[in-house]
Amino acid sequence: MSTYEIILRVALSFLVLLTLTRLMGRKELSQLTFFNFVSGIAIGSIAASLAVDQNLSIQNGVAALSGWAALTIVMGLIDIKSKAARKIIAGQPMILIKDGRIMEDEMRKARIDIDSLNSLLREKKVFSLADVKYAVFETDGKLSVLKKDENQPTTKADINVHPSNKKYPIPTEVVSDGAINAKNLSKLQLDEDWLYHQLESAGVGDIKDVFYAEVQSDGTLYIDQKNDVVH
Repeated sequence: MSTYEIILRVALSFLVLLTLTRLMGRKELSQLTFFNFVSGIAIGSIAASLAVDQNLSIQNGVAALSGWAALTIVMGLIDIKSKAARKIIAGQPMILIKDGRIMEDEMRKARIDIDSLNSLLREKKVFSLADVKYAVFETDGKLSVLKKDENQPTTKADINVHPSNKKYPIPTEVVSDGAINAKNLSKLQLDEDWLYHQLESAGVGDIKDVFYAEVQSDGTLYIDQKNDVVH
């Protein structure tokens, strides 16, 4: 392959890819759904082959790019017109926390563990599960969070409200999927007797029934039991 042909292929690949991307719309960039992910990889691979693969003719490369872009546009139109098709193509949002309770079945379907959920919440500046009323895992992989009323941002009407005294800097996990985190308990200068007493006071008879528990900044224990379901 001559240098001239390489330059021509690269320039043509760039121009065709830029044009098709503009035609497909901003959704390909703003919302990375399952289909958008597959579409982006396929189009990028075809464009790369068009630029450097001498076994792929320029005509066939442009045709392949145009064909895949056309398919993407058609699927986008179907997505807009049909709600049933939209569920198949893009999936649908999943409620991971409902009324302050963790939905374990939904988390398993979304392939998310408790550590990943906490990480997504911290990105939303939420450092305690106890502060969350609803958390929805969107089709583009982002987490939408609705805090409980008492944890909403302060307004001018709240200027006379004094912050509560904090016993610990941040909420700390002490139970995850029925297993006690002895290291975190020790850091908080607490022991398993204290933990079992708190669980008993909350009506929890077996540690294995606890999906997640964390000690709040004020020293109270937030408990989420297993087998919560979305109704």
